[in-house]
Amino acid sequence: MRPNDDRRVYAIFGSDPELVAYAMAKYSRSSLAMRESLAELNQQKAEKFLNTFYFQYGHRSIADLAHLCLAVENISMLAAMEIVDEPKWDGQERSTRYQDFRETGYYLPNPLRSTPLERTYKQLIEHLFAEYYDFVQKLEDFLRVQMAKPPEMQEAAYARTLKARAFDSARYLLPLATVTSVGQILSARVLEEQITRLKSNPVDEIQDLGEALKRAASEPAFDLTRSSAQKAVENLNGKVPEELKKELADLAFREVKVAPTLIKYSDASAYLIDTQKELRSFSAKLFPDGRMQETKRKVELLPQEALLTETVNTLLYKGSNFPYTQIAKVTKKMSPAKKREILAMAYKHRGKHDDVIREMRSGYTLKFDILMDIGSFRDLQRHRRCVKVAQNITPLHGFEIPEDIKAARLARRYETAMKKAMSVYREIEKSLPESANYVLPMGFRRRALFKMDFAEAQYIFELRTAPQGHFSYKAVAYNMFLELQKEWPELAKSIRVHESWFEQDRLRR
Repeated sequence: MRPNDDRRVYAIFGSDPELVAYAMAKYSRSSLAMRESLAELNQQKAEKFLNTFYFQYGHRSIADLAHLCLAVENISMLAAMEIVDEPKWDGQERSTRYQDFRETGYYLPNPLRSTPLERTYKQLIEHLFAEYYDFVQKLEDFLRVQMAKPPEMQEAAYARTLKARAFDSARYLLPLATVTSVGQILSARVLEEQITRLKSNPVDEIQDLGEALKRAASEPAFDLTRSSAQKAVENLNGKVPEELKKELADLAFREVKVAPTLIKYSDASAYLIDTQKELRSFSAKLFPDGRMQETKRKVELLPQEALLTETVNTLLYKGSNFPYTQIAKVTKKMSPAKKREILAMAYKHRGKHDDVIREMRSGYTLKFDILMDIGSFRDLQRHRRCVKVAQNITPLHGFEIPEDIKAARLARRYETAMKKAMSVYREIEKSLPESANYVLPMGFRRRALFKMDFAEAQYIFELRTAPQGHFSYKAVAYNMFLELQKEWPELAKSIRVHESWFEQDRLRR
């Protein structure tokens, strides 16, 4: 028996992510301590080990041990939503509350370049940016009149609050072409899954991002200490032997590649591409847009269903624009054989190493079908303990009009801008459908299915109804709470939901 004072707990810093993964994986195959494993390692040994156990034996858990920090900058908001759409994801995107996005510019899809539609696209985007900027100014002026500064509040804090409130409403005009940036920290395994998903997307910008992420993990990383180390080595001129200086320079300037081995085989998935295409085609025939009937409720808690029924409904939901309840009415009349036929589509193209598609994640007690503006979806999609199945972005569901825009008598201008965006969308969709979504502003609605357990629902209700949140997702979260309260009132009593979104004091943030 080892004495208690032999226990060792220490942090690791300064090792390449793949080497750390290698050293941790060795715990199952060696008696060496972590420090000892890292001391004897080099990149060649790690690559040989990973090639054997990760790729030949399928020990994908090894890639869970290599964590990477990646910056994804100057991409469209449309692409950023796909970057973030990863269940095991940690990161941040530029906030629409604290930055003037008119200054970031916008993305021009490659298929539109040098076509007659390029000018139409640019004119619309620049018009939306101009309206966005003007709305921010007018909303700030309006709010300053409506909400006088409390005596105890500093002028700087008051001005920041009004600006944030103005941004919260004006962001509804920002098109999905708006350029943003995302920072993410994730394991090599999640990155591999992310790259596969992105490279399987039909939009070329998103495909290119998948390849760019693969390159970023394979090429020398940005090293914050490099310039400082270079100066330190240069200061050694004449103070130490040249051989020692060279040895120090080799150590200080060594290039680090964060995960070149673990992600080298990640690529587009024929399984994802073919399965989504087949399901989308099947759903479109079964649920043509002309027969869609929107429900009056924008948030609906769905009844519990048999596992096969829920899975089939989810598969059809993803490929259609219909509310879940309308889909369920159709599948309720289906024979078990027909449901099994639909289920088979989810497995038909699956290869030996393919994970099943997300729509197969069924069995959650709480399922919410939510119709919300795209900006609100961007905020709520970051909840990791949910299964999120979002339908394609479309103008079919119309758009939201923020209350402050109505109160400031800007609603007519706002509606004109949104209808103009919808018109350009239709024009682009005819010939270049994959580029059309870029012109839609965040005020347009998107339908998404959120599945979760009770603990996650409670977390969302308590967090997303807090005073400092955006008014849009506060309304969504509160209506989710009301839906649950009707079904399980005893459970709802334990939830510390905030009533703040009803408050008139909009300076409370």
